[in-house]
Amino acid sequence: MLLVGSLTGIARGQNSNTPPAPDTVRQAPPASQTQTPFLTPEEKRLQRKNLVVKEMNADANGKRQWLDHLTVWDENGFKIEEIEYAVYGQRERVTFEYDAQGRCIRENVYNDKNKLYRIRKYEYLENGRKKKQYNYNPDGKLYSTKIYEYSYK
Repeated sequence: MLLVGSLTGIARGQNSNTPPAPDTVRQAPPASQTQTPFLTPEEKRLQRKNLVVKEMNADANGKRQWLDHLTVWDENGFKIEEIEYAVYGQRERVTFEYDAQGRCIRENVYNDKNKLYRIRKYEYLENGRKKKQYNYNPDGKLYSTKIYEYSYK
């Protein structure tokens, strides 16, 4: 229909660079999340309020499905739990804790028996990027440290 309107405009003596008549201009559909990659962190959090995402796997025939991953966000749009599943059940579960600025400061990692086996704590730079990650055993003993360095080419 847009093409017909454009041809009609050309038949009326308009050149092809002239915009089509108002009755032929169509509005773009509302943007979906996949079409708007430049959302602010606050906008992203608003879209995830109380969201639960289940990721399912299926065999080649699509006859058998099983749960692969479950992610849960709270009423403020922060990820609070992520569970990875295997064919035998829960493989790993991670819970998340945040500071007043909305940065993840702690992750508790649980094994397939739902027993705590790793604690990750984070430090951040002034610009909000991660500075260090501390990995602790469940008894509170430091296991390892990861240092983040940022550079531009």
